[in-house]
Amino acid sequence: MSSSARSSYLMRAGLVRNVRSAEHLTTFVVSGVATVLVTRLILSLSGYPQIGGKGLHIAHVLPGGLLMLVAISLLLGYVGPVVRPAAALVGGVGFGLFIDEVGKFVTSDNDYFYQPTAAIVYVVFVLIVLASRFLATRRPIDPREQLANVIDHAVEGVAGGLSRRRLAQASEQLRQVGPEVAGRQQTRELLAACPADEVELAAPVDAAWRTIQRGFDRLATHPLAPRVAVVVLVIQAIGAPVIAAGVRFDNGVFTDFAVLGVVAGSLLSATFTARGAYQLRKKNRPRAIRLFELAVLVSLLVTQVFQFAGTQFAAVGGMLLDLVLLGLLGAERDRLRRQETEAAKAKTWGLPPDSSRPPFPEDPSDPV
Repeated sequence: MSSSARSSYLMRAGLVRNVRSAEHLTTFVVSGVATVLVTRLILSLSGYPQIGGKGLHIAHVLPGGLLMLVAISLLLGYVGPVVRPAAALVGGVGFGLFIDEVGKFVTSDNDYFYQPTAAIVYVVFVLIVLASRFLATRRPIDPREQLANVIDHAVEGVAGGLSRRRLAQASEQLRQVGPEVAGRQQTRELLAACPADEVELAAPVDAAWRTIQRGFDRLATHPLAPRVAVVVLVIQAIGAPVIAAGVRFDNGVFTDFAVLGVVAGSLLSATFTARGAYQLRKKNRPRAIRLFELAVLVSLLVTQVFQFAGTQFAAVGGMLLDLVLLGLLGAERDRLRRQETEAAKAKTWGLPPDSSRPPFPEDPSDPV
């Protein structure tokens, strides 16, 4: 079955992808990982207190399950895109409280301090990220799916009105839908019919992501950004095996297999880094960025797994560094892709791209 046929079948079955699914899954994973780390820190500082008494112990997996129930209730009880960022955040916190106690679920003596717990938690979150990336990138977003996401915005606007910011988001998505797609004109008219209303639910998650994105965009365009990325990747590729060997030498926490895993991951990351630096010198920036992303992904999916297996949550620093690098490289990749798209459009029309002109009309009240 071809990709287009499979896509049509899934949409006919009601499985229409959310264009912001990667963003929501990232919120879920970040809040979950942060919850695990904060929970471990608080319990360590407080001496691992027992909540309950008289034979009872209220494990934090219980409030975790309650928060996941709240997230599911939000998604089932409300329509429109507004509630999803909050549900992703609440659900991530709940899942973090749940997965933090995985050591109790996989050991016969309910050992919360089971040493492989950190690696298990890390692998679970990595698998969630990989699954979300697979679903988002296995095939391009179909124009009909894009239109369905625009209508999702209109659902909110029909009932309570749309702010200028929400209307601008919906209009931008609508511009990516060709006129040949059935329902586009009707959707345009529906958006135009939505009353204006600047009152909207506070969305701190959206605001935080916009701030982070702007920060990544600024850092990615800095002249020294590529060189700094190369230096950081090299230091990390060298430092990870040194740390692994040091821990193994000091207290024998690492097994030989874990040390070999760290070394193998570091060597593979170093290979991609060297190839990326070579492409950078050849002025092939898009290829260099892709190779640097592969270096970071190898570190996240191989090196850090073995680091967590041996040092447990002490490997968080390396993971955070990888995530920052991945965010910077992703911002640069998106910027290069936008430049390529604008150049292609300019070539089609025979005109040079005008950087001073916004890509869309400045008045968001006109939903193209």
